[in-house]
Amino acid sequence: MDWHSQNMLLSQTIEYSSNVKNTYMKPRIVAFIPAHNEEKSIRDCLEGIGDQELPEGVELDVFVIADNCSDNTADKSLDAGTEFNLNLYVLKTKNNKQRKVGALNHAWKNIYGDHLDIYFEDLTPYQKIYKQSIKAILGMDADSRLAPKALMYMWEGLMSARNIGGVMAKYTMRMPKKKSTLSKDDVYYEEKLASGEYGGFLARWWTHQQKQDMASWLLDLQYNGGSTYVLGGQATLFRPEALQNIVDENKLDGPWQDESDVEDMLLTWQLQKSNWKTLISPKARCFVDSMRSYHTFRQQRNKWQSGTVGLLTSKDIGVKTKHIGKIWRSQLKSLMNLLIRVLFLLLLVVSIATDQFQWSWIWLTPIVVASILNTILAIKTPMNRPIDVLLAALLISPEIYLWVNLVTFVHVWLDRFSATKKDGWANQYKAEAGITRSRIVHLLLILTIITMSVVFLCVYYQDFLTSETMQMATQPYLIIGWTVLTYITVFATLQMVYQIWTLRAKHSA
Repeated sequence: MDWHSQNMLLSQTIEYSSNVKNTYMKPRIVAFIPAHNEEKSIRDCLEGIGDQELPEGVELDVFVIADNCSDNTADKSLDAGTEFNLNLYVLKTKNNKQRKVGALNHAWKNIYGDHLDIYFEDLTPYQKIYKQSIKAILGMDADSRLAPKALMYMWEGLMSARNIGGVMAKYTMRMPKKKSTLSKDDVYYEEKLASGEYGGFLARWWTHQQKQDMASWLLDLQYNGGSTYVLGGQATLFRPEALQNIVDENKLDGPWQDESDVEDMLLTWQLQKSNWKTLISPKARCFVDSMRSYHTFRQQRNKWQSGTVGLLTSKDIGVKTKHIGKIWRSQLKSLMNLLIRVLFLLLLVVSIATDQFQWSWIWLTPIVVASILNTILAIKTPMNRPIDVLLAALLISPEIYLWVNLVTFVHVWLDRFSATKKDGWANQYKAEAGITRSRIVHLLLILTIITMSVVFLCVYYQDFLTSETMQMATQPYLIIGWTVLTYITVFATLQMVYQIWTLRAKHSA
């Protein structure tokens, strides 16, 4: 049922007369859930909404936007709405080329009007009353699920002050069930695997790394006052007045824009520019799906990173955040981590090859500090497993995860200086649909060949490389290199010590 049909149905209970201004309608929260072929996950999302407690006297309406769907998302949504006793309506988009942004704006226009429609008419008396009754708009992904009382916690945060434009839940990636628990004699074995609820060791490992990464980010935001530079689209409660403010100030047809691959970050920056506070809730939790493989993870992070870098460096968008220093420091931190590792590997190879390597026990200091930091983060990560804490303490998991992110960092910045702009959303969709494949095997094969070639050349030319002439020639460069590496490493170690100090605060991720 679309909005116009709903309006005709519901308007039967309201008399369109001069007395309509005296008609009472309860205050309400409206949920916008864009869903593109989400028939497998939409029921779980709606079940989580059905579990929520509502503020006294407040009603909840749920709008599922079936966006260019070729499956049964719409029917599944209606069935779930009936099952969980929700005031649920399904809106359908046709030929929407703006994906999630277009779906969210479609829902917005159905309530607030579409000024781009050449046949635009003023809102009906019912629509005006309905619009006035909306006190909060919940933006959610169809593959997310709110924890119990999450909506109430976000509501309390949003209503605590008039200048709060949005409150985001804390996100936790859902750990897939063990694939080994499935019996291969189960006639539904393949169907259960396809549901995405189960995963092998690597899928579960990837999920925990993303959980720990998210936990680290959330803890840092809370330590610095709870203000966030991105109100994530997985679950955020917005103040309608703030969204309308963005529409009016920027002359938009809806609050969300497709000028960036990170539309939620762009909206957050615009809210902050208009002096609205953007916060995370210290109590509300939302469970979200993770990327279960290297390839899907890379494509998602490419989209996020490229969108962030685009906002940081774009002169066309013309909007900045008060957190811009923090974001730039994060980029510089990635560059520093990359330099430390590349420089260390290069100096190590040259030192060993020319027989000038000398071990120093002080090198263990940053390793020990990093181990302590990652162990604390692993313990503070919600619903952690002993194996994850152990791998974090041994720095196995953090180092692998960091290298993957460093590859993404290099890739994104190289693309930034490229003349060709890539569609981050399209690449992520293709990866999740299995249309594209990872090149990790090719990369590992190339690295193996390079490593073997370097070892062979070092052994074959050992006499020349260890000669006094070669040592004298390389020694000055090695001294300079190790000195530079020492200073960078000391700075990075102090940063980790500071982060450990901040984790003493009693915040939860």
